[in-house]
Amino acid sequence: MKPFLILQLRPETEASDDEFAAILRKGGLDEGDAHRIRLDQAPIPAELDLDAYSGVIVGGGPGCVSDPPEAKSAVEAQIETAALGLMPAITGRDFPFLGCCYGIGVLTHHLGAEVSKRRYGEPVGTSDCTLTEAGRADPLLDGFPERFTAFVGHKEAAQEVPAGCAHLVASRACPYQMIRHGANVYATQFHPEADSAGFETRIRIYRHRGYFPPDTADALIAMCRAADVTWPERILRNFVARYARD
Repeated sequence: MKPFLILQLRPETEASDDEFAAILRKGGLDEGDAHRIRLDQAPIPAELDLDAYSGVIVGGGPGCVSDPPEAKSAVEAQIETAALGLMPAITGRDFPFLGCCYGIGVLTHHLGAEVSKRRYGEPVGTSDCTLTEAGRADPLLDGFPERFTAFVGHKEAAQEVPAGCAHLVASRACPYQMIRHGANVYATQFHPEADSAGFETRIRIYRHRGYFPPDTADALIAMCRAADVTWPERILRNFVARYARD
């Protein structure tokens, strides 16, 4: 099988390693099935050949594409530039792509639609998600119930569905939870790779990054441990099963 290219946007090593392990585990991948690039440490090679891969998976991160340039650290700017730089090839070829959380901001921004903090940010926790009519027919959501719970936590969000995209999953607090551009380019606002243990790790690492009052971290961890979040990870497994190729 050709490997999946996994691009990571988290500068914190513990968070990045935990996310990578979760993507492999939930996607049913071994390390040999993945080519991992941490964009805080290495650029995307100029000679990158997408035909060498089955697909591309982009993880989440603490950055915001809608922040002004002066508010971004050098590392955040480097990560964002690298991720956005790959998108013309992805959308131009309709190449298999799954962007998680930050990934929906990257895709939406690339397609010229608004990403901002104006509306639809969600605090760290769970979100009750609902399939749209298009979502019910989408292969990555095959077998999903009408409603499911997902882990979320984001300051910015897509304010509209970009042109050329199907709206697949909605929620009351954030209407654009999952979209698809063309036939093969997907992005979610929620975290399909996250489980309670993984979210506990992120709460501890990002407790001073403005997602929540630091003194509420223990309560958020307890909430995550009690949550029943199992369906979103099937998106990763379905993505891998659909696009794995020799």
